Amino acid sequence: MSFSLKGLFTKKVSTKEEPSGEVPRHVAIIMDGNGRWAAHRGLPRTAGHHAGMVALRRTIRSANDLGIAVLTVYAFSTENWNRPSREVDFLMRLPNEFLRTDLPELIEKNVRVTMSGFREGLPKHTKDAIDDAISKTATNTGMVLNFALNYGSRAEIVKAVREIAEEVSQKQLTFDEIDEVTVSQHLYTAGLPDPDLLIRPSGEIRLSNFLLWQLAYAELCFIDVYWPDFKHEHLVAAIEVYCKRDRRFGGIKL
Repeated sequence: MSFSLKGLFTKKVSTKEEPSGEVPRHVAIIMDGNGRWAAHRGLPRTAGHHAGMVALRRTIRSANDLGIAVLTVYAFSTENWNRPSREVDFLMRLPNEFLRTDLPELIEKNVRVTMSGFREGLPKHTKDAIDDAISKTATNTGMVLNFALNYGSRAEIVKAVREIAEEVSQKQLTFDEIDEVTVSQHLYTAGLPDPDLLIRPSGEIRLSNFLLWQLAYAELCFIDVYWPDFKHEHLVAAIEVYCKRDRRFGGIKL
């Protein structure tokens, strides 16, 4: 079930600091609208991406304060390599800048950093920054901050199918043992619960090749505000609407 908050945020959203219901365990966010945010202000797209990093910092703090267990953010897709090289280079340096400044706080707040995506093709400095954060937070037991970086869901599913086929050919797995759990165990999100709530700012209403398998029963929230303007009250408002949903997972409530 999807829902839209389009137009809601042109007015005052809410004075609530926390949602009234139980927060979703796993929230996934497509961080969209940086370029349009910059264009509307006569700024280069890179300025929008930098402002988006500030919004990410706010959102991580908010999610952690609200007790969300897993926050997955779509940082860079496999299709984003088609953007101008200058923009791609800037985006590949943002993880270095973000983790250089924010990793001490993440460690202090017991946040564990993980990554979902293809390491192949990432610049060494980007991989080094992510690996350093993963290593230094590996024993943390608080919120999981999962960066979907160089990520594409269709390619991820193809990778999983190939791995399963290889295991069958090596007689490590039988055909009859292949089920939904098997597939999930070969995805980048193995070990994480499926998202309960997907939030996409910017007003666009599509998934953009993001977590196609994992979002099977997620609630979808499309918000009419660019990502750099996304604040704590937007997260709370999305969770408020999520809490009012009747989640039946294909069944009926008796």
